[in-house]
Amino acid sequence: MQIQRQVVDYALRRRLLLSDVYAGRVAVTEVCDANPYLLRAAKFHGRPSENTCPICRKEQLTLVSWVYGEGLGPIAGSARTPEELARLAESREEFSVHDVEVCRSCSWNHLVQSYLLGRAPTPTRRRAGTRRTAAE
Repeated sequence: MQIQRQVVDYALRRRLLLSDVYAGRVAVTEVCDANPYLLRAAKFHGRPSENTCPICRKEQLTLVSWVYGEGLGPIAGSARTPEELARLAESREEFSVHDVEVCRSCSWNHLVQSYLLGRAPTPTRRRAGTRRTAAE
């Protein structure tokens, strides 16, 4: 079972951005700017969302999970399926996951949440008798 840590939800930022789009303060072209790599990742690694696109209202959004971390090696910065995330969480050191919603019709995309997965780093113990100085 995956245990998500340090979860950050971007729902308020999303709501503010959408209110600016609906009020005409932000152009639709500014928010519907998903790059081709993100759209391709949504097609092959994404999972369906419960939400319909807030811009075009044509189709359900797709959620894509991106992984980042030093311990991931060459797969850092790539999209991963939920099954791959579970395997990585069991076998790798701590890494971050960014869930992005994307509309494959109009290219709307927005960061939904970020969190940490993987083995938590073990705290290092200081030897007894060592003291930290203000310079440390």
